[in-house]
Amino acid sequence: MSQRVIEAIDSSAVQAGIVLNEDQRRLAERLAMLTQPAGRRLRARRNEKSHGLYVHGPAGRGKSWLAQAFFDAVPMPKTRVHFHNFFDELHLRVHDSRDDPRALDRALTELLGQTQLLFFDEFHVHDSGDARLLTRLLERVFAQHLTVVVTSNYSPDSLLPNPIWHHTFESGIEMIKSHLDVFHLDGPTDYRTLTPRHTTGFASGRWLTASPTGSPSSDDEKATLTVRGRQFPALAVRDDQLWISFAQLCDSPLSTVEYLSWVDAFRSWVITDIPLFNDASREAQQRFINVIDILTDTDTPTTFIATHAVDDFLATETTRPDTFRMASRLRLLRT
Repeated sequence: MSQRVIEAIDSSAVQAGIVLNEDQRRLAERLAMLTQPAGRRLRARRNEKSHGLYVHGPAGRGKSWLAQAFFDAVPMPKTRVHFHNFFDELHLRVHDSRDDPRALDRALTELLGQTQLLFFDEFHVHDSGDARLLTRLLERVFAQHLTVVVTSNYSPDSLLPNPIWHHTFESGIEMIKSHLDVFHLDGPTDYRTLTPRHTTGFASGRWLTASPTGSPSSDDEKATLTVRGRQFPALAVRDDQLWISFAQLCDSPLSTVEYLSWVDAFRSWVITDIPLFNDASREAQQRFINVIDILTDTDTPTTFIATHAVDDFLATETTRPDTFRMASRLRLLRT
């Protein structure tokens, strides 16, 4: 099985025009080892943990691509979850059964189903409430002896970096280190920036410094979007394209609930009037980072309109968590 998985990953790389470097090759082989029975894995590597692999490193080094290629190649009941989608679905299910003291356990049971392999992409923790939910999730998946693959920009000890709240996820960190092997995928190259393919998906989007012909200019086009009974303004809706300003998207009290709803509803987006990053409030900065995460994960073609170039926008990025990932993704765009 492990050899077939490696061959499948190699085939996917060839089709994508990717040549794996030495560290990426080692990771592919390490992922393939997860398909071996536990006894054989332990004989192959005495110090191997029993339940999977935690892969971390800078943005654009191939973590998610390799984990996805492994996930696609493995013929077993499996689930891939992205951070924002997972919490949106979990909160919704818990809310719907909020009078049930076992609501969280029931929600986790429903989300995991018959899964034997759980792939958690872009694992990060910045909120103490999320930390508690993730701790419960980890307790469940390790108790069920699931095979777990995690990708993250953070080493386990760096999760929930805020020193005020870090202690709330210490038990989760210890579970990760106890049950998962930790693999650091590093290197000097952000592969996303080398040969971005501008034909489809998020990478086909653009960063423009002037409004294109046909931009909404009439109040007649103003739209109202409804999500779970709440209403939100937008510049325009044209067939399956959403036009929305940065202020409407990030200065209002929106969450990933709304963003996920809109990527489902609209095939492409146009975001206008983008300020320099440091000119936005901290709340707006975090919302914009979340938006970029979701647009990239769903591979949604997006046009960004500002009065400044993308390099000027990124030159002002703060040390705020996850800005490095946002920068890597915005550099995929045509300018």
